[in-house]
This record gives sequence, structure tokens and C-alpha cells, in this order.
Amino acid sequence: MSEQKNNWLEQAKGAIFDLDGVIVDTAKYHYLAWKWLASELGFDFTEKDNERLKGVSRMRSLDILLEVGGITLDEARKEELAAQKNQLYVDYISKIDENELLPGAKAYMLGLKERGVKISLGSASKNAGLILDKLGITELFDAIVDGTKVAKAKPDPEVFLLAAQELGLSAAECVVYEDALAGIEAAHAAGMKAVGIGEAHNLPDADMLVDGLHQLV
Repeated sequence: MSEQKNNWLEQAKGAIFDLDGVIVDTAKYHYLAWKWLASELGFDFTEKDNERLKGVSRMRSLDILLEVGGITLDEARKEELAAQKNQLYVDYISKIDENELLPGAKAYMLGLKERGVKISLGSASKNAGLILDKLGITELFDAIVDGTKVAKAKPDPEVFLLAAQELGLSAAECVVYEDALAGIEAAHAAGMKAVGIGEAHNLPDADMLVDGLHQLV
């Protein structure tokens, strides 16, 4: 166990995990799908541009992509493009398996369950159910709160507050595991501590920082 481990982490009764970048890395598939869409619209979408989409909802991501390309479209056309992008992404993730799990993710969650900690997903993804099934870890979750259950994107705390509610716990009893700045902000807005997965310059407000869940096993 990392020496960084704090008492609040040991005492938490609930653990709420973001999905992408914490449990699995499907960001590469999102990027490939957005890049394809940009190409169809006649412009290049770089990995640097893609950083702006991290932790952002699908429609807001599309708005950012269109800003990059200097394109204005009506809502109906945007809905069509978002659906196209999502279908391509689903085609990609339908082929993933447990080998895509990030190091230590499953082992850490199993350790939490052994200690009686309740586990929830707290993700904006509308494909979370499919991804968890493909990874073979659906049964590890006591609650799954994803983009099909919430209307507001992070940094709004809705997803984490609903996760705590579904676990039957107060916000103060839960810890969030996040890799995005918007997710850390959402956790704090919900009244929860946040473990940041990533680098300090990207997650300056995290209550604790690790490279990945493997450091906590």
C-alpha cells in the first residue's frame, strides 16, 4: 500500500469510480472516433485538441470539435454527427476484453469489497454498461451511475451524489477516484474527497494523487 494512503481513504464506506482513465483506457477509441468525424467534416483534429474533451459530455465534446474546425451546424445535424461518432466508438469497444483493464484496477476493487466498502461507478459514459460487461467486472459494482441516469455533466456533482444515494451512504462517507479536473471539481462540489489518477499539473486540487490504482493495492 502506498505510503500516501490517508486515514480518510481507509475510513471511507463507499468508493465511486470514474470509468475512462481510472478503470480502463478507452480514450484512444474516443479519439479515433472524433478524429474520423473531423476528417469527414474536412479538418484535422489533433491529440492536443482532444485533451479539451477529457471528462466532457458527448454533445459538449462535439461543440468543442466544431469550434476547432470553425464549423456551425444546427441541432438536428449535430445529433446526427454525435450518433455517428458514438456508433463508431461502440464498434471499437465491442471488441475489448479484460486485458484492457488498467493495472491494479480489479485487484484494488476486490480488496475494497473484502473490507466491506461499497462500490459504485460514477461516469458520464452512456456506454458504461457495455464496457463493464466486456471487462468482466460488472458484478463488482453495488451501483452503476452513468450517462443514462444523469442529465448534468461534471463538474456538476449530480453523478456522484446519485452514486452515494444508490449506495445508501452520505457524501462524506464516499471517496471519488478520478482522472479529470472536472471530476475532481465535481467530487468536491458533492462534499467528497477525491483521489486523482494522473499528474499533479493536471489535477492540482486532488486530495491525494497516484499514477494508477496499482499504487493503492
